[in-house]
Amino acid sequence: VQLVESGGGLVQAGGSLRLSCAASGSTSSINAMGWYRQAPGKQRELVASITSGGGSTTYADSVKGRFTISRDNVKKSMYLQMNSLKPEDTAVYYCNARGWLATTYLEVWGQGTLVTVSS
Repeated sequence: VQLVESGGGLVQAGGSLRLSCAASGSTSSINAMGWYRQAPGKQRELVASITSGGGSTTYADSVKGRFTISRDNVKKSMYLQMNSLKPEDTAVYYCNARGWLATTYLEVWGQGTLVTVSS
């Protein structure tokens, strides 16, 4: 499985961005997916996650009410709609996928996309 993120960029505080994550390869092995972020000098943290059918989502407290995660299994893609962005949302955002390929546990990361929010 390979993951490629897109949609990052520079935006002013209060603005919006939509991140996309395109999956390829053995995508039928993917179960849960999520978005993580890592700001300079900080540990990588979970932003939001979504189950295989999209029926269950979780969010970090810091983004609840502002970010929305979704996935389209037909398009083999996952999205993160980010509204009311704050300077503290500045980070590299990574797409993550987890699942099982036969009896092998699978966890894959994308290369990351930079989001910069100016004040």
